Amino acid sequence: MNRFTMMIAGLGIAVAAMPVAANAGPRHAVAERQFQIEHRIDAGLRNGSLSPREARSLQDQYRQIARLEARYRYSGRGLTRAEARDLNYRYAALERRVRYERHDGNYRPGYYRR
Repeated sequence: MNRFTMMIAGLGIAVAAMPVAANAGPRHAVAERQFQIEHRIDAGLRNGSLSPREARSLQDQYRQIARLEARYRYSGRGLTRAEARDLNYRYAALERRVRYERHDGNYRPGYYRR
């Protein structure tokens, strides 16, 4: 039993010494989130779940958030917690809007043509 206890203790120390993947940096997480949002908008436009007008509106909102992020980052002090929280809120709202627009069923290519 003593060997087992020592093995568990050693494993706990090894795990505690490992860097956490979530601490890889907020920039990486934001870049991945941006890529996913862009990909979902493009996919919605390609498969017809987003109209060109909806996609353009979503892309405009995305660009506004990206400009705000750039302004925050290059202000000389990097991202503060409040700024990171604000960006997180804005990206989450955009993700919800993309999901809603893609599943609202109000656009089908060629549906309104005669």
